[in-house]
Amino acid sequence: RNTIGVLTFASALGAAPAFAQQPAPAPAAMSTPVQAMARDMVNLSDKFSGLARVMAGKYDWRPGQGVRSVGEVFNLIVTENKMLAGLLAGAGGPAPGMAAAAPITDAAALQEALKSSYAAVGQALSTMSPAALATPVTLFGRNTTKEGAVFILMLDQHEHLGQSIAYARSNSIVPPWSK
Repeated sequence: RNTIGVLTFASALGAAPAFAQQPAPAPAAMSTPVQAMARDMVNLSDKFSGLARVMAGKYDWRPGQGVRSVGEVFNLIVTENKMLAGLLAGAGGPAPGMAAAAPITDAAALQEALKSSYAAVGQALSTMSPAALATPVTLFGRNTTKEGAVFILMLDQHEHLGQSIAYARSNSIVPPWSK
């Protein structure tokens, strides 16, 4: 058995120089931080909108007392997006016409609110230069930059995405992208 292993290893070594001579694949196009953030926002929008669609009828479900319900999580995402869009636009709060409203309970309206709130963030991001992203802001009482605020809220939303996936699976609902 050792002879076979040594021969296989020696054969692999003999092939290594041929592999090393292969041209390296062209590097992927580099993206700017704004493009990367915008792509992640589209990803979050697609996943939250999909979850909101398949979880319709379960918006009142919560895993336990004192824990956010499905609908409360989705409404929180809408609120965060409105806040972020306003902050990026320079308003320091919700963008004009996007003041905090009563929680949305209608499934179609909540799905649309998720999509439109992500579109507002995407629109605000599309106008951001690197210098604008470096603008100091305060978010939740912490000093950061506009770029830092995007990352803080994106990371938070990824946590809520995991939470929402767990909620769906706890209700025997498969996330749409997992089918």
